[in-house]
Amino acid sequence: MKRIHYYIVCAICAICGLSSCSDFLEIEPQNEIILEKFWNEKADVDAIVAGCYSGLQSEAVIKRMMVWGEFRSDNIGPGNNVTSDGSLEKILKENIDAKNTYTDWSGFYQVINRCNTVIKYAPGVAAEDPAYTESELQANIAEMVGLRSLCYFYLIRAFRDVPYSTMAFTDDDQTMDLPATKFDAVLDSLINDLESVKGFAVKRYPVTKPLYQTGRVTQDFIHALLCELYLWKKDYQNCIRYADLVIDSKKLIAEENRKQQKSSTIIQNNDIVEKFNGFPLVSNSTSSGYYGDAYEILFGRDRTNQDEVNQEIIFQLIFDDNTGDAGGGIANGAVNSFYGNSSASVGLVAPSDYIYSQIESTGQDRKVYAYRNKMLDSRIYTNCVYNGSSTSSSNNAIHKFTTSSINIEAAAGATPAATYSSRYTQNRNGSNWIIYRLTDIMLLKAEALTQLISDGADDAEPSENTKAILDRAFTLVNAVNKRSLCQSQLADTLRRSDYSNKGDMEALVLQERQRELMFEGKRWFDLVRLSQRTGNTQTLVAAALQKATTGAGLISNHLAKMDAIYWPYNLDEMKVNLNLVQNPAFGSGEDESYQKTTKK
Repeated sequence: MKRIHYYIVCAICAICGLSSCSDFLEIEPQNEIILEKFWNEKADVDAIVAGCYSGLQSEAVIKRMMVWGEFRSDNIGPGNNVTSDGSLEKILKENIDAKNTYTDWSGFYQVINRCNTVIKYAPGVAAEDPAYTESELQANIAEMVGLRSLCYFYLIRAFRDVPYSTMAFTDDDQTMDLPATKFDAVLDSLINDLESVKGFAVKRYPVTKPLYQTGRVTQDFIHALLCELYLWKKDYQNCIRYADLVIDSKKLIAEENRKQQKSSTIIQNNDIVEKFNGFPLVSNSTSSGYYGDAYEILFGRDRTNQDEVNQEIIFQLIFDDNTGDAGGGIANGAVNSFYGNSSASVGLVAPSDYIYSQIESTGQDRKVYAYRNKMLDSRIYTNCVYNGSSTSSSNNAIHKFTTSSINIEAAAGATPAATYSSRYTQNRNGSNWIIYRLTDIMLLKAEALTQLISDGADDAEPSENTKAILDRAFTLVNAVNKRSLCQSQLADTLRRSDYSNKGDMEALVLQERQRELMFEGKRWFDLVRLSQRTGNTQTLVAAALQKATTGAGLISNHLAKMDAIYWPYNLDEMKVNLNLVQNPAFGSGEDESYQKTTKK
């Protein structure tokens, strides 16, 4: 008998506040399952579906989401004890080869295979178990296609061309030694797969399971993923179409929250949609002169305010700081080690010197965090630990995801200051890892809008159509920017007149994405997407050089090659899969030369 191994998600009763030990997210681990004795009832399907989420929660996957999407960018520099992780240290110096441990993609392929296995065997369960309905089957398949597509999307953004299969590998004798499928072909397959199942995905989970709405695949998640996939495909109309579906859904949730008056915060801020240009963003103000609500609701541990969380977050991986306790769940070990904890206030990485210097600057010196009319951008404090004139070594640290709350005092006439809650205890980081939230989708839509303008539109006075498109893009960016400002009476600090053509608006969108999504695993992928679209790496190289302290010439020459903005295939993978041909921008990992791998 052939055996197949699945690691099932740990119980998270403490997070959910649920009493039933049979809940989906509370299935106990099973180390080994005999295939022939499995797949008989709905509970079997639930177990493996849970295992797919468990795989995404693993440090092997989360760390690569962070490293691949962020750590080669201008946002990230070395932190404390980075020399203890040689592969990470080399990445921060743009000295990457095929031996680097972060080129190991096996965690993603394990999740992909689990998804493929559910898609293969779940229909047979539905035929045997009357309790497993056709609608539940279709919803599970849509869920698995969504998670599988997310995994492949990470892989192609990092490696460009990757082995692609929708076949379930359930036999020890099977080997996945496939050649790499081209980026565009994988991208098209992901879009086609999602288009075929989007209508079967769950729209809303029961109110008794509040974490499901953002912790499991929904129709909003599939629409958000399609929005970004179409942006990479350069199909801007479809990108905008799916962004609007997500935005409209979140507006509906916000309206329902207000009508039902589900929380005191919603009641107090019942006009918040109007304040943010019609978008249902969570308020940042706690009271007059104090700010930080948005951080606590989106990134902290305010589990009592799930209605507002659902209003803005689309999909996240759920973690718990009660790990090890009775009923405790899985802690976010990746953030714990990379970004810091109670025992190491600065993690293995920190804000790059470039980012930190922009935080310390004032007035027009700030290039990242725009400072105009003395309006303070709260993200200076929510992204990084910063206490003004403090010279403590912990001052230059990443705040986002490492603490549960922040209180920014920025009353009129007062010197701005931030008070942080204690960092999560070592090995007990409870911050959820956000994959998609509303501001991300709003800014993707703004980027797509700018691409509807022809490149020649900057050569003359913009047409009325061009102006209208620029207005729409600016409205989106401005809403995101305005939420971050420490001001009791919300007012615009960005001026539409400063962005009068396509190039200016493109630059603004990219800058706002950097400010809003900093340290969330997005920045490097944004720069790669821009390079794909323009056919050159000019902006990416300029960003990479911002943090370079040595070897700037070598980095510039290396990243000038399009091949170099992707990652090399791991050396061990090359040894077992002789159908892979190494990225020519990197050595084989064994010597300095590029060696083509061929079958013998």
